[in-house]
Amino acid sequence: MEFNKILFPVDFSQASPKIIPYVKEMAKKFDSEIHILFVARTFQYFTSSYVPHTSADIFDNAAVEEGKKRIKEFSETHFKESEKIKIAVSNGDEAEQIINYIIKENIDLIIMGTHGRKGIDRLIFGSVAEKVTKATPIPIMLIKPIEN
Repeated sequence: MEFNKILFPVDFSQASPKIIPYVKEMAKKFDSEIHILFVARTFQYFTSSYVPHTSADIFDNAAVEEGKKRIKEFSETHFKESEKIKIAVSNGDEAEQIINYIIKENIDLIIMGTHGRKGIDRLIFGSVAEKVTKATPIPIMLIKPIEN
């Protein structure tokens, strides 16, 4: 089994840096290319009321541009010694965009964190990891970062 391309979806939460050692170790073991993906939520996920289309587009474009800046900083900070890195930003539903990226880039393995939300948080925010796990056609490694 080979994992030539590993996808590491990030959300820039406190959990993201805690997943990095797992990503680096697997990439080292298999000499893999690391793909770091950030999915910016579109405006439709933040409101249920009508918002003019141009206002939503401005919000979405700003979220993507901020995501591009943050993912570049994230990769330069945490993966500066890694040679085979590819970064990407998309917008929309996180799970859907992750699955689309897997297919488009022929990813072999996903390594992602899970927040382990329960109760009302899970009801409101859902579980991106759970949705990806159910929909992915490839192996997935879920890491639940241990809080200190």
